[in-house]
Amino acid sequence: MCRCSNMKWNEALKHRLMTMCAAAGLALASCGKAETSKESVISSENCPVELVVLGIGQDAGAPQIGNPNDPAWTDPSKKLWATSLALIDHENGKRYLFEATPDIREQIQYLDEYFPGENKKGLGIDGIFLTHAHIGHYAGLMFLGRESAGTSGVPVYAMPRMKGFLENNGPWSQMVELGNIKLNSYRDPITFNLPIELSGEIIITPFLVPHRDEYSETVGFLISNSNSKALFIPDIDGWQEWQSVIGASFQILPRKTATGFSSLLAMMDKVDYAFLDATFYDDNELSGRDMSQIPHPRVTESMDIIDAVGDDSLKDKVRFIHINHTNPLRDHGSEAYKAMTKRGYKVAKRGERFCL
Repeated sequence: MCRCSNMKWNEALKHRLMTMCAAAGLALASCGKAETSKESVISSENCPVELVVLGIGQDAGAPQIGNPNDPAWTDPSKKLWATSLALIDHENGKRYLFEATPDIREQIQYLDEYFPGENKKGLGIDGIFLTHAHIGHYAGLMFLGRESAGTSGVPVYAMPRMKGFLENNGPWSQMVELGNIKLNSYRDPITFNLPIELSGEIIITPFLVPHRDEYSETVGFLISNSNSKALFIPDIDGWQEWQSVIGASFQILPRKTATGFSSLLAMMDKVDYAFLDATFYDDNELSGRDMSQIPHPRVTESMDIIDAVGDDSLKDKVRFIHINHTNPLRDHGSEAYKAMTKRGYKVAKRGERFCL
């Protein structure tokens, strides 16, 4: 999915990648990668607008508090930042975030190092899109407040209930009152008319998904322009539960499968990239807990649904995200990871880049 041509790289990024590759004894190819951790930077040339993976972990990332034996405490390469994407408009120097995670400090520093944009270092975020009010998806807003960055008018896009939650509960309400953030509600698709050559109009379309909605609605996003579309669903209770919502939102009929109808497949037919909830690999991860009470589509289930179609082009679109600290996919040497890759699927990597 890396679309490369002959456009010059950002020189600082190129130098960084060459240095890292030389240290590892690797050749730097036009579409190669250099490991920065278990996740990686993957080059993408001639790409005016692109998505960059900033993290793939579950809300609390990894290692998690109360897990002293997690290898990530001593091996930084095993650390996972909470799930987030950046949308970067290189030609206009615009940077947007999907989710404000507890790891937002490191994630923005990462953007500053690799994708600074013009006059963007130090923060330079032109908008933040939130999916829902669970800690890994909005708690990073606290770093925009007076105790930290003290930003001014950063646009934050949220559904009406989520917007009300931020307006009526501290400390978020203080950030609204002080003007650190400017809340916008997206009942309808949000359209950015960015004058990007060959890319045309970028449209961010939120859609409701079933999830634990104690404080807000939960949405996924369709991120699109005239060239490509990406599906971003970090949290959902289940694919079958999604049926009634997605059909109404996008006027599509779920695709028939051997086990029923799948809105997931119907949406995957429409997109080029699919970033999908992979919190748990299967039902055997949490010892002593009834995992049937923790609804998330298991990775094995998602693969079974897609495999049943017999269309390899669908699995090529998938990048699994929102990996729990217990998920064996964290370990690239695990039997689960080997089984997943053998079936033709991939976990997203920090720094992975996708042209729109």
